[in-house]
Amino acid sequence: MINITLPDGSRRTFDHPVTVAEVAGSIGAGLAKAALAGKVDGQLVDTGFRIDRDAELAIVTDKSPEALDILRHSTAHLLAQATQRLFPDTQVTIGPVIDNGFYYDFARKTPFTPEDLEKIEAEMKKIVTESLPVARSVLSRDEAVKFFRGKNEEYKAQIIESIPANEELSLYTQGEFTDLCRGPHVPNTDKLRGFKLMKVAGAYWRGNSDNEMLQRVYGTAWLNDKDLKAYLTQLEEAEKRDHRKIGKAQDLFHLQEEGPGLVFWHPKGWAIWQIVEQYMRRVYRQTGYGEVRCPQILDVSLWQKSGHWDNYKDNMFFTESEKHTYAVKPMNCPGHVQVFNQGLHSYRDLPIRYGEFGACHRNEPSGALHGILRVRGFTQDDGHIFCTENQIESEVRDFHQQALKVYSDFGFTDIQIKIALRPDSRLGDDATWDKAEDALRSALRGAGVEWQELPGEGAFYGPKIEYHLKDAIGRTWQLGTMQVDFMMPGRLGAEYVDETSQKRHPVMLHRAIVGSMERFLGILIEHHAGQFPAWLAPVQAVVMNITDAQAEYADQVRKTLAEQGFRVVSDLRNEKIGYKIREHTLQRVPYLLVVGDREREEGRVAVRTRGGEDLGTQTIEDFANRLRTEHVPG
Repeated sequence: MINITLPDGSRRTFDHPVTVAEVAGSIGAGLAKAALAGKVDGQLVDTGFRIDRDAELAIVTDKSPEALDILRHSTAHLLAQATQRLFPDTQVTIGPVIDNGFYYDFARKTPFTPEDLEKIEAEMKKIVTESLPVARSVLSRDEAVKFFRGKNEEYKAQIIESIPANEELSLYTQGEFTDLCRGPHVPNTDKLRGFKLMKVAGAYWRGNSDNEMLQRVYGTAWLNDKDLKAYLTQLEEAEKRDHRKIGKAQDLFHLQEEGPGLVFWHPKGWAIWQIVEQYMRRVYRQTGYGEVRCPQILDVSLWQKSGHWDNYKDNMFFTESEKHTYAVKPMNCPGHVQVFNQGLHSYRDLPIRYGEFGACHRNEPSGALHGILRVRGFTQDDGHIFCTENQIESEVRDFHQQALKVYSDFGFTDIQIKIALRPDSRLGDDATWDKAEDALRSALRGAGVEWQELPGEGAFYGPKIEYHLKDAIGRTWQLGTMQVDFMMPGRLGAEYVDETSQKRHPVMLHRAIVGSMERFLGILIEHHAGQFPAWLAPVQAVVMNITDAQAEYADQVRKTLAEQGFRVVSDLRNEKIGYKIREHTLQRVPYLLVVGDREREEGRVAVRTRGGEDLGTQTIEDFANRLRTEHVPG
């Protein structure tokens, strides 16, 4: 007898081996129809998988968290099948799942055109209506090589030849199309509904620029048409909010070929930067951080001691002087340890908190660079706390409250908390990692926080809490981190004297709230669509005269407001007032102040918002008070 235990604890007993689909059918016809795959003892399998022993089983449907990846992987196969139907000379290579969709790399002499993609997508929809069963089979490596060479699939054969000879390989067939794949896949092509092909790009075979160029077709896939339409609408909105377009339109920054991944900040963009930096500097002061400044380059020996050399050297820039090799710092932490090491500390001194707006450089691949969201040179609101093990939880809880306050002030209220756990390549033993991970869990539990865990995604020196913020159009961005590090202080000789007069290594907490300033500003631009709240706007108000007769008064209004610390400009051009209003509205200036003869005579200004709301005439001081109430949050 075979006992199948379901997620609710109930059991189904069978006197013979059964497939996942058969178990689903025994529960109900609705579940059998909805089944996309199964999880047998935690392992994802096809609905055709045969269970021949006692096992725990969960039926995967479109409500399961695994459903999207399965659908997207199966849609990649659907793309490959449709492509070869229409263009039989095309060879297939690989087709993995990626964020929000999938891609497939094809070898074909003739480039795909936008019209080709339309035809391929139409053929994909046709295959869906054919309701082709998807079946798994197993071949030895050599049999698989022979099979694909017989189909003139040389690239696929090369992939298989790189696999050890004693491994059995799974193949998936739907209609006339067969592909190598681990699976699982949907049981039938009619399960694939909400998809769209997005674009075609070049990609080198096996990612090596010495190899031939393939054509990569990107697509997106969702559970249904409703989710697909929502995603496409989000893309349209994201296009309007693209920080690169807004940055150019508002004259905030630019990038150029001579400095790949490095940002040229213009006066307006640098004004926003300074607002954010000074805000974060107040957070430092209010929460007990001493601001420090450390060197930009340090001898490689320090990076070897810290562990960065072994785990990070491929992402570092180097320079030489007098036969010494120096690394341009990719992180600030080793420098902060050197500050801590100057002088002997008692346990009574701890915790010691350092903060730095530290400029870092990382050798990111050129293909990964993206506006100011992914750069090679960036500045972090970086901080490090040196504390005892008993102080970890309270420091983490305090940081958590600080971070939530900052995010709220910048307009982010939907925040997810995650803990990134030990990666495969790491320093230290499992016992130390257990202690670090448990400390983070305990701190979040004490703060009443729910979290998700991310196995394998921690830093090489310690686990970390991650703060994921949802923006105005529903996209999620990972920003702040709090990391527990038992490794680096010992490697770099950091010590304090404990209650028993013994020297001990402190725990080092790495923390950042906004993270990369460049990236955070890019996210802010897109979140607010360039329409910053008045306290963040590079120009808070513009004063405009109707005729030359009010020019002197308009500029005096500007000076009066500027002397009070507000960012105000005047527009005294000999242009029609309607033209000026339209232009500064497009520049997303929060307040437009118009002065005519009446306003000049009464010492007032006519106030409009960029949204077109008429706030009437106000005294200069009344308007200043209005701006003051919208000033930097405390």
